[in-house]
Amino acid sequence: MRELVALRCNPAQAEQKALQLAQALEQGDWVQLLPPVGTSGLIPRALLPDGPGVVVASGGTSGGQQHCLQPCSHLDLSARATGQWLQQQGYDLQQCMLLNPLPLHHVSGLMSWWRSRCWRVGHAWLQPGLMRDPDALEQLCGSLLGWGEQKILISLVPTQLQRLLTHNAGVRVLKACAVIWVGGAVLSPVLMKAARAEGLRLAPCYGATETAAMVTALAPEDFLAGATGCGSPLEDVELQLTQSGALQVRTARLALARWLGEGLEDVRDQQGWWTSGDAGCLITESNQLRLNIDGRLDGAIHSGGETVFPEQLESRLQAAALGLPLEAVLLLAVEDKEWGQRLVALVRPAAGANGEDLIKQLRHLSAAWPPADRPMYWRLCPMLAPMANGKWQRGHWQQWLRLLEAESTEL
Repeated sequence: MRELVALRCNPAQAEQKALQLAQALEQGDWVQLLPPVGTSGLIPRALLPDGPGVVVASGGTSGGQQHCLQPCSHLDLSARATGQWLQQQGYDLQQCMLLNPLPLHHVSGLMSWWRSRCWRVGHAWLQPGLMRDPDALEQLCGSLLGWGEQKILISLVPTQLQRLLTHNAGVRVLKACAVIWVGGAVLSPVLMKAARAEGLRLAPCYGATETAAMVTALAPEDFLAGATGCGSPLEDVELQLTQSGALQVRTARLALARWLGEGLEDVRDQQGWWTSGDAGCLITESNQLRLNIDGRLDGAIHSGGETVFPEQLESRLQAAALGLPLEAVLLLAVEDKEWGQRLVALVRPAAGANGEDLIKQLRHLSAAWPPADRPMYWRLCPMLAPMANGKWQRGHWQQWLRLLEAESTEL
């Protein structure tokens, strides 16, 4: 009988948890990958399709969280498509090794491990603490069997890339990598410039839990030559845009269904397309279709008759603030009677920096921006940080801002 096994994925026990996952899948079970704490709801056994497969959380950045059902066969298709992409770049899969600093309960961490199983190549879990300690990371990497001989592949979120770029040891580890896939969030112009300056072989990509991870990727050579965006679709992927500009994906590895807490529903429309929440732009260059992501549609705001994408403005502000003690910035919307909505900026200064001085500098940098793009208020937020997968939990910080504004009103 079909079972749904709940697996708590503690990053400190990644190897052990991956083994437990493999054992459950070999028995034909479905496995729900859960974070170390939090979500625990299970899908009723009677609703499960034939297994084996995994249930992975998606959509936690805005709106309610949902859980996608991905059978093992779809994970195999995803690994195969990524392998084909690597071979097109000139790599022999048997000469590759995967480093994995992402959690097992996120689709990117899951797929890095899954690719190593499908390709029968080396794989090493990197504990979260190592990404904040580049010296220890470099020491560990140097001890890995095959380091310096095999082609090193790694998947990162922009936050991890940024941390490693600020340390010499981190840069040396990155330079040892043949391909550095970067996804999960917008890659800022600052990071792209710094990565190119170091000659890092970045491959910005796009994917989702619903698509079993990566569906587009930019070749490292193209990135180093100055290309931007998320690259071209993999061979098993079709892309198009809706009239509203939302990116749609069609591929044989779309999730079978998603669980929203009450029942299963199809992620596809009648023509087999999954509609993302991202505003995309498709362009053709040198007979190749390429994808650019403008921002989240559900994160876009309407201010004074203009449609504004906060993610773009965050990247623009980070680029302008290069050299300032700015650790993180997040732009959120508040209701405004005259404008409809206006932006408020949450700012986390670097340790020891004067927050008020930093805000004055940021105000000056954005003073010439169009009124709809310019933050109306600036708020210091010392604990501001994205999630482990590099995405912003905007609903959480929106609530934090509401509480802050309520306290200010009471005072």
